[in-house]
Amino acid sequence: MTGLDAHDVEAAAARLAPVVTRTPALTALSLDQAAGWPVVCKAENLQRTGSFKFRGAYHHSASLTARERERGLIGASSGNHAQALALAGRLLEVPAAVVIPDDAPAPKMEGVRALGGKVVTYRRGVDDRDALVAETADREGLAVVPSANSRHIMAGAGTTALELLADHPGIGTLVVPIGGGGLAAGSAVIAKHVAPDIRVYGVEPKEGADTMLSLRCGQRIALPAPPSTIADGLGHSSPAPLTWAVNSRLLDGVVTVTDRDITAAMAFAFRHLKLVVEPSGACALAAILAGAVPHESGTIGVVLSGGGVDLPTFHRLIIDAPHRKEPARV
Repeated sequence: MTGLDAHDVEAAAARLAPVVTRTPALTALSLDQAAGWPVVCKAENLQRTGSFKFRGAYHHSASLTARERERGLIGASSGNHAQALALAGRLLEVPAAVVIPDDAPAPKMEGVRALGGKVVTYRRGVDDRDALVAETADREGLAVVPSANSRHIMAGAGTTALELLADHPGIGTLVVPIGGGGLAAGSAVIAKHVAPDIRVYGVEPKEGADTMLSLRCGQRIALPAPPSTIADGLGHSSPAPLTWAVNSRLLDGVVTVTDRDITAAMAFAFRHLKLVVEPSGACALAAILAGAVPHESGTIGVVLSGGGVDLPTFHRLIIDAPHRKEPARV
């Protein structure tokens, strides 16, 4: 038993309807030409707090009893889950603390503070993030809201795919980024329910391919060192147990992209879709543009999962992106 089914995602959609943005699903002939197939992009970078993470953070937090969350919420994140949790706490009128790496992009930290969240920093690769969360939660009586390893998180994240498939029922292949695996798991569950013949692929940065390697081994493995990639939100060392239970059963495959692929996709999204997408958020599009995803028929659905990148970093990355001949924007 995975502890997650389509009814969970549908229930999450009902709970989230009053608070989430139904983000647009964008198309462009220039993108179809570059990919070789019709493509539709779910622009979760336009979601509240700038990523799909708000869906899961709010759903999980709202699923707690009033007593469980009365002292406040705490979670750990590279940035997007942190902002999502801060907003969830604000809407539910409870305090929220987030444990975030001290090198996280400035807009993500500023976003947490602007929403009234408390920021606790740690040194990536040095401090034990999960231990810090557990200690703080125990000391202050806070409810832990995981970034991925939760049935409610997975269900909330899966509403992204539920919306996309409702708007574009002809999707034959769905492509999503994999970090902790919550988005992939929730998306795969609802996609296989709505369209049993659909193929669902996850995308990881080449240097952080923990899920792909785990699938090859047939069990969860841990990378020997923290991944080094510009896609900081996908820099996980091992799949989370609950998301792995779903993804190992339902995903049709996992492919990887390089940092160069990612920056090229960021530049493409800006030029042709007029979207600012962060490196982690551009991974699924990068895989499509690189021709890494098997596809046989129908439209390709792509989740652009977030847009949390500061202006100097975005400018540097797209300016340095590998040049490619692109079709005119139409």
